[in-house]
Amino acid sequence: MALVLGLTGSIATGKSTVSSMFANFGIPVVDADKIAREVVMPGKQAYKQIVEVFGKDVLFDDLTLDRKKLGSIVFGDETKRNQLNDIVHPAVREKMAADRDGYLESGETCVVLDIPLLFESKLTHFVDKTLAVVVDEDMQLKRLMDRDESTEQEAKQRIDSQIPISEKAKLADAVIDNNGTVEESFQQLESLLREWSAIS
Repeated sequence: MALVLGLTGSIATGKSTVSSMFANFGIPVVDADKIAREVVMPGKQAYKQIVEVFGKDVLFDDLTLDRKKLGSIVFGDETKRNQLNDIVHPAVREKMAADRDGYLESGETCVVLDIPLLFESKLTHFVDKTLAVVVDEDMQLKRLMDRDESTEQEAKQRIDSQIPISEKAKLADAVIDNNGTVEESFQQLESLLREWSAIS
């Protein structure tokens, strides 16, 4: 039986670092964020719908999507944000499912779906097991401020817009404690994959 793993975390917990570790085991990763960028490329259905709904003002001169401008329109307006999500989310889900199924049909025994908002978007039915990358809240705040050079208040706002890490840890089948070194996180991942028979 093939295993489909859902990988999630919160902002600045180091999920991307853990996501990149699967390559060491030859396990393919389907990245929701990458797909979200792909589905809004010129010519794609979601792109056409975005232009229809939001107009050509959200495009750069080369007709690619100005994500920052679109973001500023939807950020403070729930109706517009829902409109955008109703266009983008189904397209992302469809492509993710197609990529996952493609890997399984080609004989992969384990596939990872890297979905930052796995629990928020209620996508756990896409996977067999869920894995959350967690750090202490103080560490998360510090990493986010360092990474984005943001103030404590800005960083807290971004963190508060997601389900708390502690909640995600409770919801997940397993957690990777990412407070330590990269090596320590790698060892945790390796032993989990063995436990779940994803690697021998």
